[in-house]
Amino acid sequence: MERTIRFYKNAKHEWYADIPEWNGDLSDLQMIEGADQLLDWIAASADECNVYMADTHFKNAELLTLVYAREENLGGGGDYLLETFNGTIKNHKLWLCGVTEFVFNQLPQSIYFKQVP
Repeated sequence: MERTIRFYKNAKHEWYADIPEWNGDLSDLQMIEGADQLLDWIAASADECNVYMADTHFKNAELLTLVYAREENLGGGGDYLLETFNGTIKNHKLWLCGVTEFVFNQLPQSIYFKQVP
């Protein structure tokens, strides 16, 4: 599976994923628990960015690795680790909610990504 998703900051400077086919609450698309920090790194000082993601490796990809799949009563989704970003060691932990499963049709063990125009 591969897909480009637009992420944007709202007026409160909170990050959200733009997924038009999502029929759930808008709050489900908010990027929190470390995912917001990752988007700050990706977007630099911009208020939006487009991120190409895949569950298979591609050239010049960054890597998120699943370390724990959360049960539904703990929010679902999974806790991921970003060991490096742009060649710098980060060891950054982040949570990606159940919307990740909606996008990928599963909770991927690895998510490869990069910013695209």
